[in-house]
Amino acid sequence: MRLWSLHPRHLDRQGLTGCWRESLLAQAVLAGRTNGYRAHPQLERFRSQPDPQLAVGAYLAALAEEATTRGYRFDRTRIEHPPRRGAGPARIPVTDGQLALEWTHLLAKLERRSPDLWEQERQLREPAVHPLFAVVPGRVESWERETGPGDD
Repeated sequence: MRLWSLHPRHLDRQGLTGCWRESLLAQAVLAGRTNGYRAHPQLERFRSQPDPQLAVGAYLAALAEEATTRGYRFDRTRIEHPPRRGAGPARIPVTDGQLALEWTHLLAKLERRSPDLWEQERQLREPAVHPLFAVVPGRVESWERETGPGDD
């Protein structure tokens, strides 16, 4: 499971659709509807929120928004707790070290899967963050399993 801290605009088609599916799975795990992935470390940051369901709903909403921008149609009715206008969850802190690790990981994936997008993205000075997160200084997050480019 990879729930990117990066803005979904950086993901290629495979990355965006994969993140949507994995985020729907995270939603099911947080709602207690599945036994699999219950101990997945990336869920810690959602569980630490006052309303984990609202937090994952906001995460999913941003993915759906990016999909709409690209002309894809993600089924927004699958978001069980979508944020209301002006009443979303508080932003979740994510370290700049975590973002750097994810950015390196994503660029390696894009180089293999989507070379045209990789060429464009690698020119950026720094990536944008998913709108649910707020960047803070720090190392890689404690819940991260540092992976190689072909993992997850």
